[in-house]
Amino acid sequence: MSESSPQTHVIGFRAAEHLLAARDPRGAIQLLDPVIAEHPENTAARLLRARAFFLAARLKSAEKEFAFVLEREPDNAFAHFALARTLERANRAGEARRHFRLAAALDPSPEFIQAANFSKERPTEAADADADERWPDGRGPGSGEGPTGN
Repeated sequence: MSESSPQTHVIGFRAAEHLLAARDPRGAIQLLDPVIAEHPENTAARLLRARAFFLAARLKSAEKEFAFVLEREPDNAFAHFALARTLERANRAGEARRHFRLAAALDPSPEFIQAANFSKERPTEAADADADERWPDGRGPGSGEGPTGN
């Protein structure tokens, strides 16, 4: 039986990073499980395990881990982006869109901007689309018409 220590957890974490880079997500998960069991609030280990779950196509587990990280680090752009990819892969595009946009707002890197589709629409088009969604007849606030209008 091997003894658990902070050093073995660091070694396990680093080895899991290498396994994930080598496209062995199941091996990475096996190494991260004892690290997270000993340090459940470690968001770096949780984020790495979430990525491993994603690569292993364990989407519900990935979603749970990314959500855990975001509860503790709501400004983590990568976690929003990765959660969005997970939701997208699970055919939940509507939920994914929100997280793509949050990722792009937090970190305007080209990959995040492209995924959020910010580069494809003008602000007025986005506002018009939002108004169309809010009002079934297409009339939105400020049009002088609508449920509270004339």
